[in-house]
Amino acid sequence: MSGYSGRGVHGQLVAELGARIVSGELGRSDVIDLAALGRDLDVSMTALREAMKVLAAKGLVEARQKRGTYVRDREHWNLLDSDVIRWRSQAGDTVAVLRDLAEVRAVVEPAAASMAALRRDDRDLAELDAALAGMADAVGAGAAAEVAADLRWHRAMLRATHNEMLARMDVLIEPALSLRDALVHETAADDPVPSHAAVVEAVRGQDPEAAAAAMTSLLDKAAQDAASVLGGRHTEEEEAVTE
Repeated sequence: MSGYSGRGVHGQLVAELGARIVSGELGRSDVIDLAALGRDLDVSMTALREAMKVLAAKGLVEARQKRGTYVRDREHWNLLDSDVIRWRSQAGDTVAVLRDLAEVRAVVEPAAASMAALRRDDRDLAELDAALAGMADAVGAGAAAEVAADLRWHRAMLRATHNEMLARMDVLIEPALSLRDALVHETAADDPVPSHAAVVEAVRGQDPEAAAAAMTSLLDKAAQDAASVLGGRHTEEEEAVTE
């Protein structure tokens, strides 16, 4: 591989190494020959060591005296990390990533909508309305705009719970939601505004049961859209895990 140059060298190096680990190119439990890897990537040992520190924080590698730096078993990886989620998708694990996302969202977001219905204030409603307007404006404006608008809405709903830990669930939802939306954008998907507006109206009406039901319906449709996009790309066995 040619050397790195210009801005973002550190980020590029982390991404390259992370992708190699997640894909299995750098095998688990393998001791990494840093000198050889540095020559292969045409980077300095200083840059390589800095990148390894980032990967260690994500649970992908560990350095020990006498053993050196080695790839950790998958059970130690931070699978909630946005980079790890992206690298899994790049390695062909998109179906599993989206399946896991759908299951996590089904656990978290209906309950969050229910809680938001009980706790929301005027400021929350204003942000949800603004996010809905942003979604309407983004329709047809391209994948990046539609993804950003969708993420804004989900963040606003999580914040409306007034639970700080739930609000930070966007760290988990964002990368995989971006992946799903980017895939679905290429199809003739339905207008997303009505399904999201139904949740907002239930929250506005302080109806927790209706809010949870509307969110569940929204998530069911999102999962169906993703399964439809992926259906032609995977075997029947892979398709089954998305159901």
